[in-house]
Amino acid sequence: MAPAPLRELNDGHALPALGLGTYPLDDARAEVAVAQAADLGYRLVDTAVNYRNETGTGRGLERSGVPREDLFVTTKLPGRDQGYEETLASFEDSRKRLGVEYVDLYLIHWPLPRVDRYVDSWKAMLTLRERGLVRSVGVSNFTPEHIERLERETGVLPAVNQIELHPLFPQDELRAFHSAKGIVTESWSPLGRGSDLLDDPAVADVAERHGVTPGQAVLRWHVQLGAVPVPKSADRDRQRANLDVFGFELSDEDMRLVGDRPHRRLGGDPLSHEEF
Repeated sequence: MAPAPLRELNDGHALPALGLGTYPLDDARAEVAVAQAADLGYRLVDTAVNYRNETGTGRGLERSGVPREDLFVTTKLPGRDQGYEETLASFEDSRKRLGVEYVDLYLIHWPLPRVDRYVDSWKAMLTLRERGLVRSVGVSNFTPEHIERLERETGVLPAVNQIELHPLFPQDELRAFHSAKGIVTESWSPLGRGSDLLDDPAVADVAERHGVTPGQAVLRWHVQLGAVPVPKSADRDRQRANLDVFGFELSDEDMRLVGDRPHRRLGGDPLSHEEF
């Protein structure tokens, strides 16, 4: 299967338009899932310190045999390591666990506004980028206010903001903000983990019209919104199906039917959620 097409970032690099999420796989399962996904054509792999599977993810990438320059590796800074020097040290630990010379995309996992150290972490990430240890820098779960503060205090916007995004929570205003700022939106929990989204009759009808699964219909919805979904699966058949969403197109009515439902978060609110 061909790899996903690329999305241009605001720093000159490019991001695959769909990737593999690894939460909540442990090291052993992540190694198998990542190697298998790379064999199927995945080139974007998403992990984090708090997923506790960076070592397995790195082993899976090495086991895959795909050249390092063809891979796009993302990891995330945990809340407990926010701060300038702390970020530098945490990144080095992540890099060693992953077994890589550089990371393609490094994200601040949560803003933790009460702690108020995300700007210091951002400055450290810019230092890592200057040193060539990180190709692109971004954030996760940041609001427009958090991002505007980064821009105001450093003059540098994130390349990516990875947010909770699915048809139950489409984040219209935040996506519009990203678009205006040239920030790529990544979707975590793109299939609405823990909900009955994939059993919804409207989603099933859309999928049936296109001869695809409900999951494929939802992932195609993300792609046509301009977002980059990172669905997690360790099952080879589901991995294959999740990547195979670039050969069909939803109509405007299909997009409305997939996204037309009551909106609700399934995860934490960035203004109050604290994850260390």
